[in-house]
Amino acid sequence: MSIVSSFDINSEEVLKATDVVKKSDRFPKTVVVTFKDKVLELVKEMNGSKCIGEMNMGYTIPIYEVTYKGKSIAVYNTLLGGAGSAACMEEVIARGGEKFIFFGSCGTLDKNIAPGHFIIPSDAYRDEGTSYHYAPEGDYINVKTASKISEIFEELKLPNIITKTWTTDALYRETRGNMEKRKSEGCLAVDMECASVMAVGQFRNVDVFQFLYAEDTLDGICWDSRTMGKVPSDTYDAYLRTALNIAAML
Repeated sequence: MSIVSSFDINSEEVLKATDVVKKSDRFPKTVVVTFKDKVLELVKEMNGSKCIGEMNMGYTIPIYEVTYKGKSIAVYNTLLGGAGSAACMEEVIARGGEKFIFFGSCGTLDKNIAPGHFIIPSDAYRDEGTSYHYAPEGDYINVKTASKISEIFEELKLPNIITKTWTTDALYRETRGNMEKRKSEGCLAVDMECASVMAVGQFRNVDVFQFLYAEDTLDGICWDSRTMGKVPSDTYDAYLRTALNIAAML
């Protein structure tokens, strides 16, 4: 059986997240998810920040709670890749999370997109495995929350572009041929999680929002790292504040 036929809607999971963690009525309904430990360090320094739980994903992943503009928000630093992000998300849903805001860096398939520019995924190409266990087969999964997060970005007066993204779990197999195919279909970004987390959210009936910020680019004679590994702390703080503002406005 092909992986694209893995969606089994007719039987339940053998292992459920609720077998591992228990729901809490006090757990924040809104959750901000980062991929950078530097961002979590900023969260830990916020006034009133407190650790409200942990996940064991090969190593301990703490979950923090902050109050931002009067709203209780959970924050954690997830695993890279669709499979790891989906597993963490399942456990947080089981705890009581209902709205998720993912944010992190991406590569671009257009060198004219400047480093740091905000990108809102509208559809994600499913070049990974996780989404096929949560959604029927298909090349793309639609990001149903894209229009809402776009409205919020306009309200915050933050320049952005809305585009398809190429979600792949094969970081070192992003071939030029596949890159050109995705670009020809309208993908201007490449990431490792969007298709997976959107599929989980739609299957579990929770809202998942995502914005990306451009770093490296594949659009050139060779790969260009640009700002990757060179983002200053105050820029990470700005990205975090953007995510928290979105969370507060949902």
